[in-house]
Amino acid sequence: MATGRTIRIEAFSRVEGEGGLRLKIQGGRLEEVRLEIFEPPRLFEALLRGRALEEAPDITARICGICPVAYQMSAVHALEAALGISVSPEVRRLRRLLYCGEWIESHCLHIHLLHAADFLGLESGLAMIKDYREEFQRGLRLKKHGNQLLEVLGGRPIHPINVAVGGFYRLPRRDELTALIPEFEWGLEAASQVVHWVSGFEFPDFDGDYDFVSLVHPAEYPFNEGRIAVGFDSMIDVTAFEQEFHELQVPHSTALQARRVATGRSYLTGPLARLNLNRERLSPTAKRLADEIGLEFPCTNPFKSIIARALEVVHAYEESLAILRDYRPVGPSKTTYTARDGEGCAATEAPRGLLYHRYTIGSDGLLKQAKIVPPTSQNQAQIEHDLSRYLAASLDATDEELAHRSEALVRSYDPCISCSTHFLRVTVDRS
Repeated sequence: MATGRTIRIEAFSRVEGEGGLRLKIQGGRLEEVRLEIFEPPRLFEALLRGRALEEAPDITARICGICPVAYQMSAVHALEAALGISVSPEVRRLRRLLYCGEWIESHCLHIHLLHAADFLGLESGLAMIKDYREEFQRGLRLKKHGNQLLEVLGGRPIHPINVAVGGFYRLPRRDELTALIPEFEWGLEAASQVVHWVSGFEFPDFDGDYDFVSLVHPAEYPFNEGRIAVGFDSMIDVTAFEQEFHELQVPHSTALQARRVATGRSYLTGPLARLNLNRERLSPTAKRLADEIGLEFPCTNPFKSIIARALEVVHAYEESLAILRDYRPVGPSKTTYTARDGEGCAATEAPRGLLYHRYTIGSDGLLKQAKIVPPTSQNQAQIEHDLSRYLAASLDATDEELAHRSEALVRSYDPCISCSTHFLRVTVDRS
């Protein structure tokens, strides 16, 4: 007689937001894996229509409290493309510095509070305090550095208010930035220690055939600018994003998924994709560390994304120090402009991956249309696909073990589900 069994986990822990995962197992086979995102959308694109273009950076920052800078930077770059604005080299460097701050606070939060516990056999990041107090305190101190940088440059550590179309509302004083140098020198050394620590974790044997997608810049590790690499052999302009990738609604989720137009394949964006496509553009210390720990390239194990994040933290510290040491306030804080009819798009690298914005504006300076494609929605289909592969080999495990393995894999992607919806409840249907 066929029997069925269902287990429900009300919410995935250590993931930003809520949602559901349904696993259907029949006859000893995994028949179906569905990411069921059931929260209503927050309609930011509709909210932006009719607003003054200057409001876009502050409104879009509210999409995420962990990576507001990514939304602000994508917005200002897209609007500047529509307006034909070029910013000064000084503003460009400060924007990269601001991005360094966000990567440091976001990556260190994820590594120490969300993800490391999976490899240490702990129930939560807070449980590290007992046996890994030094590592935990180090992670909190590193995260604080990122928030301090956002506060100095952005006006406050969460949802910065100093970012403007054309630049910044005010430039920081030199002493405000140089005061950070001693802590950032300590941070570079500490971040290097984190790389060695996480590279020693035991990783599941789980490699995949991925279409990596990331910005690529000829001279820099990508933050705000560059073309989009699609795998190792294809490159497109950001203006071709919507021709290369498309979002689709799946019946079991209120969240959109993204796939490649030409192949229908899911794709992977985020730290692992960036590292594979931009290894040679890492800072000297980060590149040396990658060699020291023997990280293979290409790295196709999503669980090792924690190593990619740690290496990106090192890069962010090293680039931050170079800018902090050389900074001199020069020129106006932002470029002046006149509103005009136009359309512009941009992509930047949020901590979690590629973030795309497109805006249409009128000569009255109001937004006519907005399109925002966050990294999590782009990774949704790939997460679903990887869960199918990963769990298919573990069907003899208990429902509790399956749920735990699902959570660990999902946390490898660092999904900010709250950027668009929420995440994650697990249902296992055995029959």
